Amino acid sequence: MRNTQNMQQLPPPKVILFDWHGTLVDTLDAMFDAMEEMLPLLEDLDLIQQLLPEKKCRTLDDVKLVRYIRIFRRLHPKILAERRVSRTEIFNAIFGNNTTAKAIAHDAYNECYRNYFGKVHSFQSGVENYLHTIKKLDIKIGIATNRSREFFDTELQIVDEGDWVKYIDTTTCADDVRNYKPDPEIINSTLADINHQPNKNTWYIGDSYLDMVTARNAGVTSIFYNGACWSDRYIEQLFDSDPSYYPDAIINNFDELLSLLVASQSTNNSEFNAAVAYIHSKRFSGPQQPQIRIEPDWHPSVAEITPPKAILFDWHATLVDTLDAMYHAVDDMLPEMREKGLLDLMVDPAECKSPEDARLVEYVQSHSQLHPKVKTDRKISRTDIFEVLFGENQDAKHDAHKIFNYHYRNHYGTVLPFEPQVRNLLIGLRALPIKVGVITNRDREFFEHELAAVEGTGWAELFDTDVCGDDTPLRKPHPDQLTKAAADLGLTSNLEVWYVGDSTTDTIAAKRAGMTNVFFNGAQWDLPWLGKIFPETEKHPHKPDVVVNDFSEFWALVLACLE
Repeated sequence: MRNTQNMQQLPPPKVILFDWHGTLVDTLDAMFDAMEEMLPLLEDLDLIQQLLPEKKCRTLDDVKLVRYIRIFRRLHPKILAERRVSRTEIFNAIFGNNTTAKAIAHDAYNECYRNYFGKVHSFQSGVENYLHTIKKLDIKIGIATNRSREFFDTELQIVDEGDWVKYIDTTTCADDVRNYKPDPEIINSTLADINHQPNKNTWYIGDSYLDMVTARNAGVTSIFYNGACWSDRYIEQLFDSDPSYYPDAIINNFDELLSLLVASQSTNNSEFNAAVAYIHSKRFSGPQQPQIRIEPDWHPSVAEITPPKAILFDWHATLVDTLDAMYHAVDDMLPEMREKGLLDLMVDPAECKSPEDARLVEYVQSHSQLHPKVKTDRKISRTDIFEVLFGENQDAKHDAHKIFNYHYRNHYGTVLPFEPQVRNLLIGLRALPIKVGVITNRDREFFEHELAAVEGTGWAELFDTDVCGDDTPLRKPHPDQLTKAAADLGLTSNLEVWYVGDSTTDTIAAKRAGMTNVFFNGAQWDLPWLGKIFPETEKHPHKPDVVVNDFSEFWALVLACLE
């Protein structure tokens, strides 16, 4: 990586401008709390339709983020686990150049942020000491941030008990200008406040790709602060699409910033070097590597998976997204379930598979609705909900499905591919010597409508068989539907038939049918969570044969097995 050791000498600065969050301060707790409150509002804000098409996303990570927010209305778990990116980066990733959508999103975020702001501390040790050193070198200091003035002024007074205020010559916030970064107005306005013209003798230090674009657009020196401890390769990838925005320097801590200041002076300016050494005699540790998300690693050797003669898919949350309608119907049905006495038939929380399942049962019993976190996460199906609530009580689950269907009639109709390339995947599978089918707990009344509606033209011609919840006496997790589908294809239920689904219910059904189970991890559960939902205990022995996170991984798995 090009870093402080091998960068060319930079012009000596007369002004150093800093980004705020992720550079000088850490406000991650408040920011992520506000984002998690704001993202479920995207539908009400009419912003779901404004999300950037995946083919226009800048990076593969942006593609995953757009898809995840579209389906689940929350941040991708990798972002939540690593906590490295800002809300501005998120909005630019999911809305691109749509300034109207970003303005609406920023306003909604600010409204949510009012519930959380004030949680602020310095991003790394010794920030006040570094600001003091820079000031003693007769360099002006400013802050240019997308933070609103309302929040920034409060945070500046809180962090280190307000001791930074005396070092700051100028500040500009998002609501002081017309446009958010990467528009250069925010830097230009900050400099104009101290009668300084934008040029290379101004350094702008920020922690994101967006900050580097802003600096380049303003014509100032750009310095990337790698406080998130990104790898060399990751930083290279940030700028692969447009190398012209690559920073003039990269620093991993503020000691390296002082090294840049020394190097920026002419080699015979020993007076400046001595001043830095004298003023800043104490060294401070830099930022620490954030916790890295543990990705699922349940991919066994391909040789351990039987090549498929047929592949059966779950419908909802595997091939298609019908989450909006499903959760609206569940919201409507739970009060009626109490009226009909079904909630009195729920399992004992002590018998639940996990503490999370126990809390769900207790909450529904007390409130006749889903726990807000379940609705926010949007990661489990109604079938899984019924399995958690009623266990092996088949009569209760049968009645619950009937009530759900009644309410689902008021909401169903909108159906989207779970990923943009699902149709091409199904076409590709049909070009191979593989039969393709779909299994769903959805009643045929709804499934046939959705099958005909998806992508406008429907997918009916892409399946050799389909089996719905009301086609057999028992629904998943019982194997009846799967064994019927295999028989329809002239096959027996064995490992040569794969069943691909997103839920524990799907895994149990596949295992009971004696089929190979591919767990489709569209919800992006991490490895510890998968261990919780598939504990391999005597009571809950079933686990997938393989886990795939998206259909590109699944397609590669199929081809590898066939080879």
